[in-house]
Amino acid sequence: PYKSVFSHFRAPRGLHDSLAMNAARSGYRVFSANSTAASTELAKKITERLGAELGKSVVYQETNGETRVEIKESVRGQDIFIIQTIPRDVNTAVMELLIMAYALKTSCARNIIGVIPYFPYSKQSKMRKRGSIVCKLLASMLAKAGLTHIITMDLHQKEIQGFFSFPVDNLRASPFLLQYIQEEIPDYRNAVIVAKSPGAAKRAQSYAERLRLGLAVIHGEAQCTEQDMDDGRHSPPMLKNATVHPGLELPLMMAKEKPPITVVGDVGGRIAIIVDDIIDDVESFVAAAEILKERGAYKIFVMATHGLLSADAPRLIEESSIDEVVVTNTVPHEVQKLQCPKIKTVDISLILSEAIRRIHNGESMAYLFRNITVDD
Repeated sequence: PYKSVFSHFRAPRGLHDSLAMNAARSGYRVFSANSTAASTELAKKITERLGAELGKSVVYQETNGETRVEIKESVRGQDIFIIQTIPRDVNTAVMELLIMAYALKTSCARNIIGVIPYFPYSKQSKMRKRGSIVCKLLASMLAKAGLTHIITMDLHQKEIQGFFSFPVDNLRASPFLLQYIQEEIPDYRNAVIVAKSPGAAKRAQSYAERLRLGLAVIHGEAQCTEQDMDDGRHSPPMLKNATVHPGLELPLMMAKEKPPITVVGDVGGRIAIIVDDIIDDVESFVAAAEILKERGAYKIFVMATHGLLSADAPRLIEESSIDEVVVTNTVPHEVQKLQCPKIKTVDISLILSEAIRRIHNGESMAYLFRNITVDD
């Protein structure tokens, strides 16, 4: 019978043993790319749940403002998870993530997975006048730095996933917030879920259906919403004496006027629970709370995934009609909690640690999305 010409060759005795040892050694490590102690709390909680130690690294800013990252252990052939929460200094956090990813790439890590619970610049995902889609730029930078996968939570627009050239797992915080409503609001059956603008109605409807509660929508806010911003459709400005080709006359549209503020739905004598994905500038939430109070709501909660709470947000919340603001720990906000006792935190480290474990073991992520609707 025919035999291969290579049949008489045998691998050296030690080769099989070394391959087996390498396979056994190929594990995973979890690093934190934050240089501030307050921002590493979520990473510590995740590693505790995983029963792992936080990877040894040093991240700091030099005296000239440059970011420096030093990896203090071997990562060759391993799956590396970089946990990066975004504090107030967004740009420094982005550079820390990029430099750490590149350092791990050049240290021969097998896969580099970014765990970025709140994805920065996610509000700049649409073209505005002569601006740019910064979120797409950041996605390209992360890919170039060496990231091969991202775990995030409640992207501001789900279409942002299409900006990336690698897989993105967009987890949801709604099960944790729903659990908080059921366990921490004793008479939640007398509540109504409120969308502070028509754009948030789908998310509110999703919450209302799963809690079997009523739905209300506030329409006609006093301030300009994101959808009403000048997006450049009227640029360049129309000139009175401009010569236009006869075939290019466009119909004149009536100027857009906001209707008076109305609440679609009954909130009288009920608990009002406003739901959204991001709480940053709180003026719109405070205004919504005042309207709901006028319409008869006797208690007002605000629930959101990402509590950025910028500028004077804690003071404005403390002075407002809002009884409680519930956010998750995707973004560090301990300073804001000290300034405003109304702010409560829900821990979501459980789902992030489970996502890390499943990705490393090659298991399905479908379990983490059970009972999740498209509109969440």
